[in-house]
Amino acid sequence: MGLDCGFDAVGFASAGPVDEVASTHFRNWIGNGRHASMHYMTRREAERLDPRLIMPGVRSVVAVLSNYYRENPTESLSVGKISRYAGGRDYHKVLGNWLRSFTKKLVTEFPTIQVWHEADTGPVLERYWAERAGLGWIGKNTMLIHKTYGSWIFLGVLLTSLPLTPDNPHPAHCGSCTRCLEACPTRALCEPGLLDSRRCISDWTVEHRGEFPDEVGRNLNGWFFGCDDCQTVCPWNRKAKITSLEDHQLREGFCVPDLPAWAVIKREEWDRLTRGTAIRRAGHEGFRRNSRHLLASCFPGTEPGRRNAEA
Repeated sequence: MGLDCGFDAVGFASAGPVDEVASTHFRNWIGNGRHASMHYMTRREAERLDPRLIMPGVRSVVAVLSNYYRENPTESLSVGKISRYAGGRDYHKVLGNWLRSFTKKLVTEFPTIQVWHEADTGPVLERYWAERAGLGWIGKNTMLIHKTYGSWIFLGVLLTSLPLTPDNPHPAHCGSCTRCLEACPTRALCEPGLLDSRRCISDWTVEHRGEFPDEVGRNLNGWFFGCDDCQTVCPWNRKAKITSLEDHQLREGFCVPDLPAWAVIKREEWDRLTRGTAIRRAGHEGFRRNSRHLLASCFPGTEPGRRNAEA
């Protein structure tokens, strides 16, 4: 049923509290400030650790995924790189529509059930539940890795009062490989499975509001939005399947980043360029800020703030 709605894989897990290992890991991650700019992660902690608090009566957790792997023309650039997940139609919208369709099908077949869903917008540990539902394992880079699609996947979760036969949790297959840890340019992966977002290029270019400290601005490693370095080196991503979904393709306006123009882009033009994409998450000022700092890294001695024109 979920596959008919557009998803590439669906798995089931019995609903209940997150296990003690994952719960302790999450609490320590928050307690040590490693969530950085993602302040929303500190809210509704109890619900994140127990889906029964989101939907009383929940019996099953349904995990879904969508493969978004595609060619990335910006990846070969020394500056102006855009993470693969961004630049197409915002995945929150794509998966949200599919989840609504999935919910409608379930309720049509089982009219008395309760259903709740989210796609990276609710208080749910999506990767934990995807692993419990047998869709993959959480790798050393903290990403969920699927044997067929690698880590180039979007995740969603559906809670239901319908009792479903659970799948077996997926075992890990990273072995002794540490390529992701070694590839991280800022050493944000401080140990296997532990990300310090305060060092993460993706957090700085996507979630952070306001200006960068000078040290951060000089160490973006060419990334304009997000960062894929820990994924591109993963052996499980070598044979990733190209998605055929048009919504996941990079829009033409982002294929050749125009950093000089973007550094001073007016709000109206930014709105037109980013509308409906995940790149909008950085905001107008974040979009310009990222451009200015990358330009400054190409031209040492340039003061990024002086490239800022008033909107």
